[in-house]
Amino acid sequence: MENTAVAESSSNIEIKPKMKFAGKVIKTTLAGAVVEIGEGQKAVLHISQISTFTDQPIKSVKDVLQVGQIIDVWVRRIKDNRIELTMIKPLDLEWREIKPDMVVKGKVVRIENFGVFLDIGAERPGLIHISELAHGYVRTPSDVVKEGDELEAKVIDVNKKKKQIKLSVKALLPEPVQEEAPEPVREPRKESVKERERPRRGKKNASRQDRQNEFGELNVEIHQAGEESSSENEPTAMEIALREAMERAKDRKKAEKAKKEKAKNLSNEQEEILARTLEHKSNTQ
Repeated sequence: MENTAVAESSSNIEIKPKMKFAGKVIKTTLAGAVVEIGEGQKAVLHISQISTFTDQPIKSVKDVLQVGQIIDVWVRRIKDNRIELTMIKPLDLEWREIKPDMVVKGKVVRIENFGVFLDIGAERPGLIHISELAHGYVRTPSDVVKEGDELEAKVIDVNKKKKQIKLSVKALLPEPVQEEAPEPVREPRKESVKERERPRRGKKNASRQDRQNEFGELNVEIHQAGEESSSENEPTAMEIALREAMERAKDRKKAEKAKKEKAKNLSNEQEEILARTLEHKSNTQ
């Protein structure tokens, strides 16, 4: 609700822009009118700020206002100790005043499938997208709100160039707490007569199977022990290869030694033959 200051008491209050008064016209001129908004408190009303509630232009101030008439006016601005008035209701929120994260109040003026429009007193109504109406799933906005509802919302984005104001009701609501569902209690299933007998037969079969498994494991251990003992007595492939290499090395050494002795004997025989030849020649001469 707007507060309308009474003319007689306006001198006792601090006058601010957008403040509403019931003013009294005390003088009209070609440029506008002089309005009294308090005892001895005068203000000026320019012709461009006079409202006729029609689109028709004002030709003369006297055609609209008369001296002594009481009119609703708002303080447009205060400049050089002069109060300027307007008959055009100012916006509750100017574009420069709308900031992200601020909380605003308004009335739902239109509902669409994609969301609702909220009149917050700005030049354009703000849009609350369907996804910003509640935390949970919303099938259609009309399931949550209806025209005329007053809502409180949070500004999440504002674009002055596009004349867009995006609002959110969900941002002001507490996060829902998800409770874990208790695990269902399962009652033990009753066994039939056959099922009760089956475990007893199964125990006999199990004991017989266990004995077979024990004998089988014992045979495996005996077989592995035999393999280990036989492997300890028999040489490995590496040992056999090493022995053969050592034998071949010994044979090569023997062959080389025999070859050297043969060459030595041959050289001795050649020396003896040469010596006998020289001795024979010397005797014949």
